[in-house]
Amino acid sequence: MLTNTLPVRGGTLLPRDTRDTLFLLAVIAWVVALQAVHVPVWTTALTGAVLAWRAWLAQRARPLPGWPWRAGLLVVALVGTWLSHGTLLGQNAGVTLVVVLLALKTLELRARRDAFVVFFLGFFALLTHFFYSQSLLTAAGILVALLGLLTAVVNAHMPVGRPTLAHAARIAGGMALLGAPIMLVLFLLFPRMAPLWGVPNTNPSGTSGLSEEMRVGDIAQLALDDSIALRVRFDGRPPPAGLIYFRGPVLSRFDGREWQPAAPTWQANTRAAELRPRGEPVDYEVTLEPNRRRWLFVLEAATTAPELPGNPVRMTDDLQWVAQRPVSALVRYRAQSHPEFGHGPLEAGPGLRPYLQLPQGFNPRTLELAQELQRAHGSGPEHAPTLVAAALDRLRTGGYTYTLEPGVYGQHTADEFWFDRKRGFCEHIASAFAVLMRAMDIPTRIVTGYQGGEMNGVDGYWTVRQRDAHAWTEVWLQGEGWVRVDPTGAVFPGRIGSVQRLQAPTGAVAGALQATLGPNLIALLRANWEALNNVWNQWVLDYTQNTQFDLLRSLGFGSPSWEDLALVLLAVVVAASLAGAAWALWERQQHDPWLRLLQRVRKRLRALGLASGEHTPPRELAAQLAARFPQDPAARALADWLLRLEAQRYAKQSPTTLADLRREYRRLPWPARRTA
Repeated sequence: MLTNTLPVRGGTLLPRDTRDTLFLLAVIAWVVALQAVHVPVWTTALTGAVLAWRAWLAQRARPLPGWPWRAGLLVVALVGTWLSHGTLLGQNAGVTLVVVLLALKTLELRARRDAFVVFFLGFFALLTHFFYSQSLLTAAGILVALLGLLTAVVNAHMPVGRPTLAHAARIAGGMALLGAPIMLVLFLLFPRMAPLWGVPNTNPSGTSGLSEEMRVGDIAQLALDDSIALRVRFDGRPPPAGLIYFRGPVLSRFDGREWQPAAPTWQANTRAAELRPRGEPVDYEVTLEPNRRRWLFVLEAATTAPELPGNPVRMTDDLQWVAQRPVSALVRYRAQSHPEFGHGPLEAGPGLRPYLQLPQGFNPRTLELAQELQRAHGSGPEHAPTLVAAALDRLRTGGYTYTLEPGVYGQHTADEFWFDRKRGFCEHIASAFAVLMRAMDIPTRIVTGYQGGEMNGVDGYWTVRQRDAHAWTEVWLQGEGWVRVDPTGAVFPGRIGSVQRLQAPTGAVAGALQATLGPNLIALLRANWEALNNVWNQWVLDYTQNTQFDLLRSLGFGSPSWEDLALVLLAVVVAASLAGAAWALWERQQHDPWLRLLQRVRKRLRALGLASGEHTPPRELAAQLAARFPQDPAARALADWLLRLEAQRYAKQSPTTLADLRREYRRLPWPARRTA
């Protein structure tokens, strides 16, 4: 396979080895294309150039490049990997090298042995895609590549003639279907012991989502991201839209430009964190997309810790739930929250002082505004509610605008918002409001997370996207503790109450699709696609050890354990083995029963001393019997039976059926063996 031959002149058919080579190169190109977003740009360019060069050589029947070319390209790949990743080891560097080496190996594709190396390198490269994504779309792309590689493998095992690729593809598809039941059983019952079956990637680079710092203007960038952050399934009706706040990092330190969290103080339970739930609780289940962060998003305010297998979760004193390890894979957890709650100390104390600090030399006009409001409405804890209301009223009536494009803010971000620009996204508004509150001696902090979402009418899940990222404030009031104040709602009430969102500019392709299909059809298609992805997430990506134990419970196990799982797996293996043995026996029975009956006769005749070969016909066996036992009635009866056996097979019409002959055979007398 895959040797250089001259192309057919004046015809449209390529030589088989050229055709096979081009097909294999196309499959490899697909495998490499799937990794294009995860490897450096030079990697994609180099592999594309190498594959195109190899295809040109195959079409023109040119000799393959010598070792200096291959060695030079290998050095380029090693240097590029080192410059891109700073190492030749590790996940990202390893994937880059695998992709490049897969392409370079095609330059020495001279024999079947080389082709098999390429096949298995391709299979290995497919596995590396799951380091970065396990989405349904990724799985579909990998399935196409897998079938392509299997087709190439099957085709390589057909060295004679010119079998069509469609024929090889049918065989490959059949092999995949035969292996599907085994794959399903292993998926359901093979023990899942995290983190053995996954390679965690805690590198936050390239991660979309909230950060533990908030620089004024950062969250506005998330509003352009329409990807899903989490899905929620409420046990009953969801809370009102104005109460759907998913709490994330809480920020209390401000350096004039950036808000950062304080050092966390861990709490053993919600009582220690001074959480005072009110009203009826809301029970729900969260499916969180991987964000490579440690915090878990729960509806404010959760009273119980979400349970993550093998990843303990603790709560900080500002009601943030944080896992021990970053969430590097899809996780699902249940929680219970009280949308109406109180939190924090009811009386002032030293613990509130960090929430009053402001950096020196920043926002002087905001400080003057604070003094003006205090002169008008009073100062001190007893006047804090009035001051908060006055600031919110200024936002409502002062001509402030909620926008995705407020421009780049300078050093005095609060001053620019309150007096100059009067335009901002939620973090601009929350930051300026928090600075003003602190300037009036009201303890204030910023909470980031997600607000609102939308119901998917197909599967009933509440979908929260990155564009739902939000920042709001909490102010401390005497006798009430920490109270949520969302200043964005004063500027743009629709953002909170009716869950309206600012829409990012539509690209040319998306605009053309909307004009062609219509927004309603696009929304329906999107809802169905996301519901299908959710099924994939729930039943494939989030199939954990707990789900395995739930499966055992449905089979009647009261308290399932690993021993029970092993017993079920063993039982399935034994049952499959018995079924395979029964199928083999049945298949054996389906072989030609006439030949099996004749074979039994031959075996017994050989025991009598007759020369009975594998291809001796019944008529010749009858003649041998007559010659060997001329006066034996049993031999004559057996010879007559053999003649009728032959007639049953070859005569145009035979009054005797094979079943009759089989019954007669059991009653036939046999001549005694003659001794010399």
